[in-house]
Amino acid sequence: MTAFVVVIRRATLDAAEIAAYLSKARAASIGHPLTIRAFQGRHKVLEGPEIESIVILEFPSFEDAEHWYDTPAYHEALSHRLRGGDYSAVIVDSNIPEPH
Repeated sequence: MTAFVVVIRRATLDAAEIAAYLSKARAASIGHPLTIRAFQGRHKVLEGPEIESIVILEFPSFEDAEHWYDTPAYHEALSHRLRGGDYSAVIVDSNIPEPH
């Protein structure tokens, strides 16, 4: 079942750290079955507090998303993201019910 990683940035704390994260995260993604579905594009918050950006990555399965997130290469990148901004991130499977 398809899964998505959704990363939301609420505030930038250090732009240089975010730039380092982006570079390292791209390298850490090589060889993983992910598709970028949204990347910091135009957005409109319909409910809740404002955000600066959102990224949505698609994976073939929840386990593929977990595997990518848990790699040492991604955790090296992640350390920069966590220093660079106030973020939330989740993995969610598509869980779309079959039509009746």
